[in-house]
Amino acid sequence: MTDKGKILAVDDTPASLKLLTDILKAEGYEVRSAISGELALHAAASNPPELVLLDIRMPEMDGFEVCRRLKADPRTCTVPVIFVSAVTETDEKVEGFKVGAVDFVTKPYQRDELLARVHTHLELNRLRNQLEDLVKERTAQLMDSEKKLRASLIDSITALAAIVEMRDPYTSGHQRRVAHLAIAIAKELQMPAEQIEGIHLAGVVHDIGKIQIPAEILSKPGHLTKMEFELVKQHAQSGYEILKSIDFPWPIAQIVQQHHERLDGSGYPQALGSAQILIESKIVAVADVVESMMSHRPYRPGLGIDAALEEIELNKGKLFDPLVVDACTKLFKERGYVIPN
Repeated sequence: MTDKGKILAVDDTPASLKLLTDILKAEGYEVRSAISGELALHAAASNPPELVLLDIRMPEMDGFEVCRRLKADPRTCTVPVIFVSAVTETDEKVEGFKVGAVDFVTKPYQRDELLARVHTHLELNRLRNQLEDLVKERTAQLMDSEKKLRASLIDSITALAAIVEMRDPYTSGHQRRVAHLAIAIAKELQMPAEQIEGIHLAGVVHDIGKIQIPAEILSKPGHLTKMEFELVKQHAQSGYEILKSIDFPWPIAQIVQQHHERLDGSGYPQALGSAQILIESKIVAVADVVESMMSHRPYRPGLGIDAALEEIELNKGKLFDPLVVDACTKLFKERGYVIPN
């Protein structure tokens, strides 16, 4: 029998808990149930699940506190938590992500949506664990072919990136195109091949943290509210949290964390100054802005390469590194560079 995954379902309403459990068991998942926060913590600690589906509004201990404790326990800190709740306010969702949740399913939910999100996060967590195990295994065994190791890393990272793009069809291929441009900029700057390879991999997963942003916000056709934008801004830190435990030969997690930092300290999530930002992050930042402005988005058509280059030139030395901007501009204006579709 295929191991589809071990899930812990938590809800203080017996009818809701039974419905959730029955849906998951019918799909072949191994499901345990808990009707309170205390029982959930005991069950998770004694036999950690692969995923927790957690109600928020429960007596004695609410879902936010349960999630905090799960994330504070070394036995369960890496287990993804999806809130399944009637909560609809954006600020409560933001609080949920702050305490460590990876997603929200709003009651009353559609069966297919619930199962799709469960499948996505189980696969993401398994891929991440497999990638970490793969890196440790290959490093320990000192593989005779470094080329094979890195090809395996690229395949695994690409699989992670593909999960994000499945949830956001409007930006399909964005990470790959950003990586391509970032590599070209790094080569124009004559950076070492080893460093360029790290930039490539970071570019491929620079938006992996968007897996935690509700799909309806990612594909929203109008402008985001302030609260929604704050939620989107968390993706850089979320990407760091997803990748930080993997022992890459390059600072991949830090590059991802910093790709929205700006020279003048106006970026996020840490408001770093120029001297604190990795050169790799400065390169990915410029490539990200140029590709994003060129491409269509739900809320606007593509603006074209001229507008994108004008934007980075206008903010050269303020938001973006001057050497990186000059290299990017030269690629398009003198080298005939074109971002692949």
